[in-house]
Amino acid sequence: MSTTPPKVLILEDEQQLRCQLSTYFEDMEVFHVVEAETGEEALVMLRSEPADLCIVDIRLPGMDGTAFIRASVQEKLCRHFLVHTGSVDAELHATLVELGVADRSIFLKPCDLTRLLGRVRELLRPGKKQEFVLDRKL
Repeated sequence: MSTTPPKVLILEDEQQLRCQLSTYFEDMEVFHVVEAETGEEALVMLRSEPADLCIVDIRLPGMDGTAFIRASVQEKLCRHFLVHTGSVDAELHATLVELGVADRSIFLKPCDLTRLLGRVRELLRPGKKQEFVLDRKL
């Protein structure tokens, strides 16, 4: 009996960082990793095949990461979100928490990839309740 590996989408506009994250997760764990450079591209991908977890940069060209998370939650395209950002803006942090992103799911760049992986493992562990992060009107 084979199980499908969890799907992780990495949304990052910096190609080098996107590749680093993708390679790390593919090498360290059994994940199906997909990458997107823009929020718009990521939404198209998720509408075709939803993800179990998205690692999201906030400052992106076009649709920013916050708008991407909001749209993904409204359409129920992903269950969990980790934010990987260089911004320490308190207002941004409050907005992310309102969207259902837990404090410990917000990582400042550069972050310890081992800590990031630990949070991914925690969220995607077998037997964890399978539900969307948020089920309220935005």
